[in-house]
Amino acid sequence: MRSRDSRVCVTATVASVAVAAFSIWTAMAAAKAAGEPDIAFRIANFPIEAQAENAVAAKKSAIADGQTAALRSLLKRIVPVSSYGRLRQMGEVDAGQYVDGISVRAEQNSATEYFASLDFKFSADGVRGLLRQHGVPFIDRQAPQTTLVPALLNAGALQPAGGSWEKIWQSLDLSNALTPLALAPLKPTLHQDVLAGLAEGDEARGMRILASEYGSARAVIASAEIDGAAKLLKVSVMGRDAAGPINWTRSYRVYDGDAGYAMELAAVVTLGVLEGRWKVIAAQQSGGLSALSQPESDVRLEVLFGGARDWYRMQGELSGLNGVRDFQVNAVSARSADVSMTYPGGAAGLANVLARQGYQMSENGGRWVVRQRF
Repeated sequence: MRSRDSRVCVTATVASVAVAAFSIWTAMAAAKAAGEPDIAFRIANFPIEAQAENAVAAKKSAIADGQTAALRSLLKRIVPVSSYGRLRQMGEVDAGQYVDGISVRAEQNSATEYFASLDFKFSADGVRGLLRQHGVPFIDRQAPQTTLVPALLNAGALQPAGGSWEKIWQSLDLSNALTPLALAPLKPTLHQDVLAGLAEGDEARGMRILASEYGSARAVIASAEIDGAAKLLKVSVMGRDAAGPINWTRSYRVYDGDAGYAMELAAVVTLGVLEGRWKVIAAQQSGGLSALSQPESDVRLEVLFGGARDWYRMQGELSGLNGVRDFQVNAVSARSADVSMTYPGGAAGLANVLARQGYQMSENGGRWVVRQRF
């Protein structure tokens, strides 16, 4: 029969192991949740071209112009449309100093020309610093992935995209987009009546079927319909993305019978619309555009929770806030955790945002404490 002291020792050891395992799991969960936080600062499959007196000069010119154009695309990706005017006020920017790496997907040259498709990796910290220096708000946290189904409408019948419409979507930089998209083919079970249900907001006839077929609560159908007589391309996006239900339609003029060019423009605009919707939601969750343009500062918190399940959820919500960087769990106990991060506007800015998320953040003896409001 074991003594009382030995039982106490065993109990303490088990508790210590449990807390240690909890801490290890927490660190792993934080790393997994963080994923690739700077993935939105990559521009993939970007076309460049230039002509010069020789191939070497053409390549140099193409890369210089290409990285400037790629940075411009990146800034428009992460900056809300309402703040594009501030981008123009920034003036000329040396894009080269913000490039962390360039990789070549394909290239071709002649004696005087250079063509290539490049992947650009920009310095996330450098670009953030540039925007904050000029007071430009930005959203760099990717939305949860949405499934996008390209389709064609022909005489009112919904058909698989195939051909140009599908290939154009495949050529876009969907994985690095602020709203990452996974393309999926149209399933035979989806017909025009599903589109009608989506258009009418009929959950049973529309979104419920779409979500079931693709195994995702976030799925949209991007249908393209060509009106040859009117020389118009009509594109509709219906379903639900990361920002919520969507039923959006726009028409594009088809010039000289070039429907392919109209489709390219339509796909780019559609991706921009999805990103814009996410930026609106993310900005609201972060306290508005003015809060996002504040300088970063370090914040250290004591997070109080009732148990492991509460902590896992709270940790994910805190680390996933737009604007949070360098999120780190320093220590975890059974009922509290010591965490640190950087955030625009520091502790005051974070407190305002957390208040909208159902948290109470208060200062206690020079230390910030966060707990969920009940």
